[in-house]
Amino acid sequence: MVSLSKKLYLIILDIFFTNVSFIGALLLRFDGKIPEHYILAYTRYGLFLSLLAVLVFAFFNMYSNLWQYTSIYELGNIFVSVTAFSILNWVFYLMVPESLPRSVFIIIWGLMLFFIGGIRLLHRAISSWQPLRRSKAFKNLLIIGAGQAGSMVIKELFNHPELGRPVAILDEDREKTGRSIHGIPVVGTMENLEKVVSKYNVQEIILAIPSAPAQDTRRILNQCKKTGCKLKRLPGIYMIIDGRISVQQIRDVNISDLLGREEVELDMDGICSYLTDKVVFVTGAGGSIGSELCRQIVNFKPQLLVMLDIYENNLYELQLELARNFPGQDCKALIGSVQDEKRIDSLMEECKPQVVFHAAAHKHVPLMEDSPSEAVKNNIFGTINVAKAADRHNVKKFILISTDKAVNPANVMGASKRMAEIAIQQINKNSETEFAAVRFGNVLGSNGSVIPIFQNQIALGGPVTVTHPEITRYFMTIPEAAQLVIQAGALARGGEVFILDMGEPVKIVDLAKDLIVLSGYKPEEDIKIQFIGLRPGEKMHEELTLDMETVDKTSHEKIFICRASSLISKKELQSLQQLLPLPKDFYSMFIDEVAITLDLTAN
Repeated sequence: MVSLSKKLYLIILDIFFTNVSFIGALLLRFDGKIPEHYILAYTRYGLFLSLLAVLVFAFFNMYSNLWQYTSIYELGNIFVSVTAFSILNWVFYLMVPESLPRSVFIIIWGLMLFFIGGIRLLHRAISSWQPLRRSKAFKNLLIIGAGQAGSMVIKELFNHPELGRPVAILDEDREKTGRSIHGIPVVGTMENLEKVVSKYNVQEIILAIPSAPAQDTRRILNQCKKTGCKLKRLPGIYMIIDGRISVQQIRDVNISDLLGREEVELDMDGICSYLTDKVVFVTGAGGSIGSELCRQIVNFKPQLLVMLDIYENNLYELQLELARNFPGQDCKALIGSVQDEKRIDSLMEECKPQVVFHAAAHKHVPLMEDSPSEAVKNNIFGTINVAKAADRHNVKKFILISTDKAVNPANVMGASKRMAEIAIQQINKNSETEFAAVRFGNVLGSNGSVIPIFQNQIALGGPVTVTHPEITRYFMTIPEAAQLVIQAGALARGGEVFILDMGEPVKIVDLAKDLIVLSGYKPEEDIKIQFIGLRPGEKMHEELTLDMETVDKTSHEKIFICRASSLISKKELQSLQQLLPLPKDFYSMFIDEVAITLDLTAN
């Protein structure tokens, strides 16, 4: 809001410049020798017309705008206001005995545009450049993208000089080279990146092409990464709803920007049909995947979303978040363990869900190596408890969250998730419920994952610890993982294990180097990388399918089905026996080398 003192200041200036425009117009019209009767015509009505100008300007909100943010809209407002007053001024002199030459009214209009508009533009210029003169240290910024978003970013930076000074622009359109945006020159294309960074002493690069495809964004960011500059970017164009850019939208580039793929596109019609107006039950709802599942499920307007977790803090925060963002959605947050068969059964009886997403699990490999019995109780028997309850209470679909570590497992956690896959497939054979599993790799940014660990180590000054220089992993983002799970529910017909086309596996050491660079440091110079050796149960390279599994396409180009994954070889059976501390009578349920019959009532 414009203060009263600033409004009064502008009113006084407008009265002054209105009179200056009248006198100036008469002087220009008569070459400095104004006839006496025209002087009388001005002096008699000048004060009244000055007040009329103030009223007209007030009508057009000329005293309500924040002129330090002057834009095309405000300039247009000045033009309309001055033109309206000039017309009224001309009409007024037609109605009084004294008159002025018609040319004088045109000159008055032009002078008022110059003075009234000029004083406001001067205010904008002073507001923009005063902080720059006071600041002793600058960050030189390079803008990638000479389009509308780039223009808005530059204007926003002018309003916030503390963020840095834009010094140059690059754009892939060669025709824009040599031009400028708000005084900032377009100096070339991405081919000139390194030269421009060196010439202009650039410390930070902002990618301002929000509509660019993901693969182009990754290509540009990977090229920028080599300069050693700190990288920032705008979000996707869909987030810029009102056509304006704010400093809050300019964010640091993160690993998902560099590793990501085109987002998984959902079959909205198929998903709506099985989630909308249904009761949906999510176990492990307070975890990284479970909470994101809940956030995305509520977009499909289920009749009721039941969120179960054993840990109250995360679940309570999720409950508050959903209540705030989706006030009309019926959500129920419940505390309970999937290991408690009676609790799970009573909840299924009470809520009568049609869809269950089973995300509850112990997932940390080193911890499960030290506590294998807990992996068995939670990941195997917890899954069996929920699956049996879903079968008894006629749930339509049951989706298990699995992992690539379940493939040829080399650790307790992976072995327990493999057993969970086998369990739901065995239940599926004699059930009306459609059971399916979704298998994917590491999730970027999930609780306890490698990215937050690396970020904490970088914040402490290093070293960043990597187990082995050649170790690789598949990665996906939390939203991607949740979307895959939801989409799998639409595709599931019973017995499937779904996997995602996750691209090529990534070297963890390359991930560490990228994070160091994105944090504004140089690997090995500012932040050291230390190799500490493989942890117990850790594999060098993860897999998404077993040797005996075949992969079939689905109607979704990014999602595939593993066939024959309920079969188990003698080699795998021996491996599971070595990894999991299950009683012998449990393993006696496995018969011959390729198949099992699992009496799930004997748990």
